[in-house]
Amino acid sequence: MNRLATATSPYLLQHKDNPVAWYEWGDEAFAEARRRDVPVLLSIGYSSCHWCHVMAHESFENEQIAAQMNEQFVSIKVDREERPDLDAIYMDATLALTGSGGWPMTVFLDHQARPFYAGTYFPPEPRQGSPSLPQLLRAISEAWSERRDDISGAAARLSEALRLNAGVELEGIEINQSVLDAAVEQLSRQFDDARGGFAGAPKFPPSMLLEFLLREAARTGNRQALAMAESTLEAMARGGLYDQLGGGFARYSVDAAWVVPHFEKMLYDNALLLRVYAHWWRLTASPLAERVVRDTASFLLQHMRTEEGAFAASFDADSEGVEGRFYVWSAAQLVEELGVEDAEWAQQLLSVSMPGSFEHEYSTLRMLRDPEDWDRWRSIRERLLAARARRVSPGRDDKVVAAWNGLAIAALAECGALFEEPAWITAAAEAAELLMRVHLRPDTQLLRTSIHGVAGSSPGVLNDYADVAEGLLALAQVTSRSEWITRTGQLLDAVLERFRAADAGFHTTPADGATLLVRPREWGDNAEPSGWSAAAHALLTYSALTGSATHRGQALRALAPLARIATSTPRAAGWALAACSALLDGPAEITLHLPTSPELTALAFRATAPGAVVLRSADGPRGTAMVCRHSTCSLPSADPELLAGQIGARR
Repeated sequence: MNRLATATSPYLLQHKDNPVAWYEWGDEAFAEARRRDVPVLLSIGYSSCHWCHVMAHESFENEQIAAQMNEQFVSIKVDREERPDLDAIYMDATLALTGSGGWPMTVFLDHQARPFYAGTYFPPEPRQGSPSLPQLLRAISEAWSERRDDISGAAARLSEALRLNAGVELEGIEINQSVLDAAVEQLSRQFDDARGGFAGAPKFPPSMLLEFLLREAARTGNRQALAMAESTLEAMARGGLYDQLGGGFARYSVDAAWVVPHFEKMLYDNALLLRVYAHWWRLTASPLAERVVRDTASFLLQHMRTEEGAFAASFDADSEGVEGRFYVWSAAQLVEELGVEDAEWAQQLLSVSMPGSFEHEYSTLRMLRDPEDWDRWRSIRERLLAARARRVSPGRDDKVVAAWNGLAIAALAECGALFEEPAWITAAAEAAELLMRVHLRPDTQLLRTSIHGVAGSSPGVLNDYADVAEGLLALAQVTSRSEWITRTGQLLDAVLERFRAADAGFHTTPADGATLLVRPREWGDNAEPSGWSAAAHALLTYSALTGSATHRGQALRALAPLARIATSTPRAAGWALAACSALLDGPAEITLHLPTSPELTALAFRATAPGAVVLRSADGPRGTAMVCRHSTCSLPSADPELLAGQIGARR
């Protein structure tokens, strides 16, 4: 019997009709494995994962392979987006065993949940030197029956190594300008001068690094930092990674030149990139940055917003079983939709070639230069969008992930203030209200996911608490609702009480959470900020808004070990470096003494000073603004030019 029919994860529900007798993660599955004396097959993936779909169609829907799995194993299916704690533990194991990782992840466990063999995608028949899944299942089952001691020994050694690695305490260093200068210099040696980004293919959008580079450019005038940021931001926005018709970014580029993306669209990528493009515009007034911000915000509100008012997790890469079909175009299709003359113009503008830049004479759309005729482009874009709307859309994972919604709330709230778009702020507030109503329990425990307004059972991890706090802090500044500050304080208290580690860093899971093989720690950024660096960000911003020396001290202690890591691996510590930049700058506290002019208010939100916060006060000289840094304040003034100079804002 397949036990996934009552799951709240859309990914698990995709497998509810498989002939595999799937279990969700839990005691029941391991008890059954002990009763039958068989090993556990753990399969981890997520709903928009292309190769997860491939393996499901090839193997998990295959009656013969499913029968073999059911006879020889107890099989567990896990959504990595719902259980990032499990994903982190078994990804570390997979990397240790094979040297590489990815999804779908396939891990074999003993009855104590200890891994002893792992890999990623396995085909249904042998291919290019890789064993087939049936061959692997047979070999694992035979080893379990005939060489149990070998398996137990390997599982014990690997589990101990994972525990030792998770238990390492990190020493901190002093956070000063030399640390940040060294990070910029090291990044410059890894920078792709010709195509933007860092290192080679595949290329993921380095959102957190770009935020750090923009902050250093604004704070110190570092031209090298600005050049790297601008080159990458422009390359991504003009390449296939960006949806030139509908807005929004794909997950990564499979090549080094940002031509062909892996077409799935993730909420966290688009939230992070929305914010960093807004900061690029704030610093330079780039028209390209503004266009990307407006189109990406529109994409989030029109296509990723759920009926309940929050934001869905992702869109698949596939439609009709083919990756990218929804997004790519052939020259013939352009002629069919636009006519010969407009099609030829669009081909040149959008880099659509006869051989194609993708597969089977199809091309991704890239806008390597601005159109000479914007009205003509708008007309063509509308017609192509209308034609694309007739295609089968990729599936959407409607799961609401607390952390990713926190990032989206922060981006939309801030962008709404910057671009004077109150609808964006309203959308951010409605998403926050859903999180408070559905995800947050009275005891301040935060649940990680919900779907259709119903909370799932997975507990929140550190990212959830920290990123939701980040979103509420942005909302507090643009709406002046004290409720958001109060809620943030409660979340950060929970972070300090339940997630803090001995070395002033943080664990991924709470101290009172379920017992796992190891208690994972994540210090480095991946596709989204690490929970550790996200917590430091939120603590620092909260301290600036409230004046809490305690929270500032906790932020400083959390950042010191990350600063040490950043000296050797800055690409894994972009979000921590961005927080360090804010720490060295103050961060600036901009107090608006109400009522203030619209010009002063707009300038406050256009501050390029890293991590600057905006407070409103009924005390003090009416109609003035005051800037404080490091416990030292300027005189209140109503002069917009003076305020702009103090906070690096464009007038």
